[in-house]
Amino acid sequence: MRRARQPEPLDFFIWTVEDVGLWLEEINLGGYCQAFEENGVNGEYLESLSTFTTEQILRFIRRCHMKWGDFISLCKELRRIKVACLKGEQEVRRPWWAPPCLSVVFVRVAKRNRQSRVVSLKLEQP
Repeated sequence: MRRARQPEPLDFFIWTVEDVGLWLEEINLGGYCQAFEENGVNGEYLESLSTFTTEQILRFIRRCHMKWGDFISLCKELRRIKVACLKGEQEVRRPWWAPPCLSVVFVRVAKRNRQSRVVSLKLEQP
């Protein structure tokens, strides 16, 4: 069952397999939804792609039957999300399950946590 809403880009590292499928459709790579679902590709897996060795990347591409150009597009979109996260360009929302009294604390911790996940990312100057 698909969700009606798009996943929050800032939360890509906690995306479910379904969220990844929605995102693939959004970035015009929807043809890979089934392969990603069959391989259990979630947000945590996407986040770890940047630490993969060449052999692991090639294995991933073969398992998901991806074209090389599509894999490059996928990586560019992930980088765009990480840069937006690092620059603080995306809103951090309080999840539905967090009580309102913890909103300020949650947002502060979430921003710090999310920025630390992309701290190794080098920003290119235009």
